[in-house]
Amino acid sequence: MIEYDKDAIVPPYITEYLRAKTVHNDEFMHSLEKYAEENSVPIVEPETARFLSVMCRTVKPKKILEVGCAIGYSSILMAQATDDDCEIATLECNEDMVRIARENIKTSGYAGKISVIEADAKDYLSYIDDDEVFDMIFLDGPKAHYIYMLDECVRLLKKGGVLISDNVLYKGMTADDNHVVRRKITIVKRLRKYIDMLMEHKELETSLLPLGDGVTISVKK
Repeated sequence: MIEYDKDAIVPPYITEYLRAKTVHNDEFMHSLEKYAEENSVPIVEPETARFLSVMCRTVKPKKILEVGCAIGYSSILMAQATDDDCEIATLECNEDMVRIARENIKTSGYAGKISVIEADAKDYLSYIDDDEVFDMIFLDGPKAHYIYMLDECVRLLKKGGVLISDNVLYKGMTADDNHVVRRKITIVKRLRKYIDMLMEHKELETSLLPLGDGVTISVKK
């Protein structure tokens, strides 16, 4: 049962139009999308997936850090949109998801390009050395933890690097109290704080986009 208004961010006819214009013919990615839908595994929305792919082709990153691998959908998407010498490290704390992601990545042919690290990102990020900076970081892990990971993400982002954060509008709940589901209050409060932190951060310039479930794109000055 849907507990919130899934069309709270943009009108449904806009979403339908966007998705009609972002179709693709990749059968393997279609199979991952089908698996995610049938097994209630969260992956990026279609329009967000296209945005992520375009950003990869624009930024042309050589090193990417992803927080929240799930079944490997986004990491494979980014691998497809980057040069062969790009290295992608993706963090996932769920043991079952790690196993499935590694299988999917191997099947996709990108096992030499994508490393799946089984770890809790909130703790793991602090262990990454300062000299291991990234051109792009895609934050798509537990939403309530974003506020705890921002400082480490900024530390690990090279100057001119891009931080993309997904699901920040959280089905409209972040923007409007009338859409908030009671049991999601803590997550919503932390996402609101996270957006404020991004907008006020002296080292970042951030744009908030009503795309998919809400996306922020931040550039390190």
